[in-house]
Amino acid sequence: MKILIGFVINPIAGMGGRVGLKGTDGVYKEAVKRGATPVAQEKAKEAINSFLTESDETNNVCWLTSGGSMGEDVLISCGINPTVVHQPSSNTDFTVEDTKKACKIFLNHNVDLIVFCGGDGTARDVVDVIKKKIPLLGIPSGVKMHSGVFGVTPAAAGKMIQRFVEETVSVGDVEIMDLDETLYRKGTWKIRLFATAKGIIEPTFVQVGKMSFATVDEEEIKQDIAEHIKDELENHPQVLFLFGAGGTIDFIAHHLGFENTLLGIDAVFNKNVVGTDLNEQDILGLIQKYKKVKIVISPIGAQGFILGRGNLQLSPRIIKKIGIDNIIVVSTPAKLRVTPVLRVDTGDSNLDEEFAGYEMMLVIIGYRVSRVVKIQQD
Repeated sequence: MKILIGFVINPIAGMGGRVGLKGTDGVYKEAVKRGATPVAQEKAKEAINSFLTESDETNNVCWLTSGGSMGEDVLISCGINPTVVHQPSSNTDFTVEDTKKACKIFLNHNVDLIVFCGGDGTARDVVDVIKKKIPLLGIPSGVKMHSGVFGVTPAAAGKMIQRFVEETVSVGDVEIMDLDETLYRKGTWKIRLFATAKGIIEPTFVQVGKMSFATVDEEEIKQDIAEHIKDELENHPQVLFLFGAGGTIDFIAHHLGFENTLLGIDAVFNKNVVGTDLNEQDILGLIQKYKKVKIVISPIGAQGFILGRGNLQLSPRIIKKIGIDNIIVVSTPAKLRVTPVLRVDTGDSNLDEEFAGYEMMLVIIGYRVSRVVKIQQD
């Protein structure tokens, strides 16, 4: 019996990340104006090729999809002859309604699984239509991916399609999160549970939702980590430091007396802020000016991502220029207790493999105290 999979891509998902917009919802034209280019098709292609490589059941799958860049093009490029059941309203101006219409048609065809490529916004659009009627799986391509429906990487999502087809995984409730992008761009984190959906339950390849850590007991530990970073700045006055996003980094920056962009990338040289809320091109310009650069970042709790979630401004081009050895990872011990591995999803498979080749990374967990944490490649 054939397995029916509905496949849809949000072609503009993730475009706002590297140009510093922290998302693409409602600002697509601004992203294009800043030089953003599509990324979702390549992410989707990586996932489909992973499925084709892993599975012996590819002939038992029938793919239903939307036309052009919303799914058809990627499947054909991977050697799949899909059934196109929906055409987008425009080849250049994609809307939420295009995704929703495709999903309604998938429902009418009684598909067994919906695979979408996008971020949390796309997940919300899909769930708004299908509710809990059909299992779904997300190929990560957005800037924000905190919902529990995404594969940890595009390749991992492909493996999950394979396991679903071969009936070796279970289906259960997953959380779909809703982040206010307008407030997010202003540096305010306001996230809520949008809905629950049916998702694939597999903790190795499917990410869990972001966890929050806010305990008074950790304040002293964060101060110790901040003092360690202070020493780094004082001992390397000719090095440009890029401070990443997130609460831990924000605490460190404020402890050191810097105004920090909570959800962006800032630059500090010789204890002076020389750039705030930087996009990819801004950072590349600074790298040309300051020859020695280090990055200070912290993993997302429970998920373990240090690159590829919420900091797409730190693109593969930037990481290659700076070098993996110049990345400083910081975390509180409590966060590491539920973050057993570090992950990267840079968008460059060769660079991801280079990270994996390190096998372990040092994570600063106090003043001159570090812990070795495994890097996992999926």
